[in-house]
Amino acid sequence: MFCGCHRATNMTEVDNRNERRNSTSAIELQQLRLAVVACDYGSFRRAAEVLSIKHTVLSRSIGQLEHLVGTSLFERSSGGIKPTLAGRAVLRIARLILEQVDALVDTGKSSGRGEAGHLAIGFCTSISTGSLRATLGEFKKRFPLVELATVERSRLRLMTALRSGTVDVVVTPGRLLSKDTKALPLWSERILISLPQDHGLAAREIVYWTDLRDQTVLLSQYDPGRELEDLLISKLILPEDRPKIERHDVSRGIIKSLISMGLGVSLVMESDIGVSFAGLVYRELQDGAGPSRIGFYAHWRGDNDNPTLKRFLSILAERYPSPPPALGD
Repeated sequence: MFCGCHRATNMTEVDNRNERRNSTSAIELQQLRLAVVACDYGSFRRAAEVLSIKHTVLSRSIGQLEHLVGTSLFERSSGGIKPTLAGRAVLRIARLILEQVDALVDTGKSSGRGEAGHLAIGFCTSISTGSLRATLGEFKKRFPLVELATVERSRLRLMTALRSGTVDVVVTPGRLLSKDTKALPLWSERILISLPQDHGLAAREIVYWTDLRDQTVLLSQYDPGRELEDLLISKLILPEDRPKIERHDVSRGIIKSLISMGLGVSLVMESDIGVSFAGLVYRELQDGAGPSRIGFYAHWRGDNDNPTLKRFLSILAERYPSPPPALGD
C-alpha cells in the first residue's frame, strides 16, 4: 500500500512539473510587455491606444497570461485597473525579464557591429606616452563596451600569439615579415638618449650619434633593445666609432635604474619617457640629416573576423593615414 501511494505522489509531482514547463514555454514576451504597459497606464483601453492595437486584443492577451501564471494580475473596475498582490510580484519579474531580453538584443547588435566584445592587443613598446597610448584611449572612449586586453611580450612570442589567435593585433616598431599576417604602417617615433643628469652630454640639447663613441650603452635584451642596437650599428658603420654595448637580461625600467647609478647611457623611444625617473634626462639623437626615427606597424591575421578588430584598424587608418619614415630616416 505504501509503495503504491509513493508512486502516485511521484507521478503527481511529475505532472505538476510538466504543467509548469508547458505554461512557461507558452508565455510570450509580447504578453509580458502588454501587461507592463497596462500597469503603467492603469487602463487597458489607454494602453491599447498608446500601443495602437485593439482593446480586445490587449485584454485577451492579458487574460491568457493570467491563465498561464494561474492568478489574476489586475483588479478591474470602471475606473481602470490596478495590480493585485500577486500581480505586483509577477509584473516585477516581467520587467526584469524584458530588461534582460532588451539587453541581450542590444548586446548582439553591438557585438555584430564591433561596438562590444573583446579585443586583445599585443605590443613590445612602452605606453607611458605617445601614439599607442593615445590610440588605445580613443578606442576605449569610442567603444566603451569593448573589453580591451593588452599583452606585452617579445615580438617572437607576440607573433606566435597572433598566429594562434591569442591576440587580435600586434603593434611593434619595425615591420614583421610573415606570410600569414597583414601589416599597416602607423606612426614613427624619435630615438632619444637617456643620461644621468650630471653626465657631460646632458648639457647639450642635441646629441649626435658620433658623440657616443666613448660611451657605454646599456640595452635590455628584451624588445625593442635589438631594434635600437641595429639602428646604432647602422649609424656608426666602423667598429672603432661605436660605443661599448652591454646587454642586460632586465626590463627597460631596470635599465633606467642602472643609468641613474652612473653605469652608462641608453637608447629609448619617445613613448618610453612618459614616466619621469629620478636622476635621468633625455636628449634627442641626430645625425647630419636630423632626428633618427623608427616606424611602427600594426600586424593582424587576414582571416580574423572579429568585428572589434575592424573597428580598431579603422581608427588606426583614420589617425595615421601616411606611412612612417623608413628606419633611421
